[in-house]
Amino acid sequence: MFLIALSFIYIIFTCINFGLVYSRFIKYHPSDLIVNSLLGLFSITIITSIWALFGRIHIEFHLFILFLNCLIFYFFQKEIKANYIEFIKSFKNLNRFLKSFLLFSMLLILAQAASIPYILDNESYYIQTIKWLNNYGFVEGLANLHLFLGQQSGWHITQSAFSFSFLYNEFNDLSAFCLLLGITYSVFRLQDYLTTKDSNQLIFGLLPLFLVLLFQFISAPSPDLPIYILTFFLFYIFLEHYNKMTIGVFNLLTTFVLFMLYIKNTNIALIILPLLLFIKHFKDFVPKLFRISSIAFLVLALFLLKNIIITGTPVFPMTTSLIYSFDHVVPEKIVSMYYEELKTYGFYITAEEYKSMNAYQLFVRWLSMPKLNGLFNKISIILLVVCPFLILRMKRLRNYGILYLIMVIHLMILLVTSPQYRFHLNFVLFFSLFCLAIAFHEKIKIIYFGLIASGLVTLLVLIVPLDFNAFSSNKFLLKNSTFNIENIIIPHPKTKLMTEYETHTLGNLTYHSPIKNEFFWASGDGPLPCVNKVQLDYYEYWLHLIPQMQTADLKDGFYAKDISKP
Repeated sequence: MFLIALSFIYIIFTCINFGLVYSRFIKYHPSDLIVNSLLGLFSITIITSIWALFGRIHIEFHLFILFLNCLIFYFFQKEIKANYIEFIKSFKNLNRFLKSFLLFSMLLILAQAASIPYILDNESYYIQTIKWLNNYGFVEGLANLHLFLGQQSGWHITQSAFSFSFLYNEFNDLSAFCLLLGITYSVFRLQDYLTTKDSNQLIFGLLPLFLVLLFQFISAPSPDLPIYILTFFLFYIFLEHYNKMTIGVFNLLTTFVLFMLYIKNTNIALIILPLLLFIKHFKDFVPKLFRISSIAFLVLALFLLKNIIITGTPVFPMTTSLIYSFDHVVPEKIVSMYYEELKTYGFYITAEEYKSMNAYQLFVRWLSMPKLNGLFNKISIILLVVCPFLILRMKRLRNYGILYLIMVIHLMILLVTSPQYRFHLNFVLFFSLFCLAIAFHEKIKIIYFGLIASGLVTLLVLIVPLDFNAFSSNKFLLKNSTFNIENIIIPHPKTKLMTEYETHTLGNLTYHSPIKNEFFWASGDGPLPCVNKVQLDYYEYWLHLIPQMQTADLKDGFYAKDISKP
């Protein structure tokens, strides 16, 4: 906990500095420390992505960031200090209950971040993605070694910038930092609600009611968590400024959308929000679009470049052909197999069952899935039915109606791609709190009771081993990650697969594979290059493909060799 807290102090200092410069660039000037911190995370992500095109995210990168930090603080220290002063003022304005709840939540977040990682994807590709970035930057054809490494989420790029791997190898907690920002902002909005009785502030202020659910995403750098938090910021600022939209606010909202798309492109429906605002304010905004347009072009260019470098195609996992075919492109056989598995995984059925079922049958299957999957799927449909009536009751058709439309389109896209509940949980959370805000309006005692219950349940899950069999069918997610007393100073290692690794050779590739084979995609925190032998054996036997090194140097990347050809 202590080491993580120290890293968070440096991260927030860096994010405020870079965020303030970025906010000035997009003409958004309010001195909000938390919003500037999110803009700083976006700025660092873009800088890190540019750096990774040319080299590793290592000590030389951090020296460069430190130099920029000093430079920014020197020139903008007055504005930066104003951010801290405003934050301290907001904290002091909290009533005793909210102040205690916020401090308690902060301790819980630090404790969870220091505990055993819970998310399974952390063991398949999160750790390895960040390790490759820290040691080599973007590596050509890396997805040929392990397909999941082709995803290279913007959030993992951000985490690589704050892993400090040259100092300490166990920092992997950026999602916890993001939740810390979200919960703090939420408590501030709840304090504002006590004064203004504004329902928009109450919606954001009730976010801590889902603390125990969000906690399951923060002991590893899950890209889902920042999507959930950024969605609330995006929607709250949109609702607050819908009737008084300025170019600065428009640029801020567009930045959040760009950040979320760079983190996880399954959120493509969110692009509707800035598009509709642009259409509405066309005459006012057209002459002022150069700044945000340049940022959007840069993000798009980085997205395409990193995909082309890592997978050989501009959009992963699509097999879109380019005018020029790269030698390191991931073979269509592998991508097709992955895409088919992705579609069927959301329904928990086989490929044969998927092909035999029509759209209605697939929908019924999706709706009737067991445990958490089925629960959140049912909640999604209930919200689709109930929310229009509540929006009509509030007489806020345009602003809430736009968000509802985006939710519908988002869900439709997921139903034909990969309808996993965590991919649309941001909308479920927001519109669930929208309903609760209407139900709990001016019922402060009930709200306080809900926060107390949320905090106590979260503490229970944090310290008591529990069986999650009632919530998940995944055998790797049946036990929660509990906090151990020794993690007060030093966090738990960033992997829960405490296994040794053995070395194998396949053609010109020498790689490391976990001895204890937990699952097909497992790699854990093994030395580079690390990939499960079971996976490579499967590709070799069934697809007649093996990964090979381009040269004797890992930084030159990989290609897939077709061994069926002479």
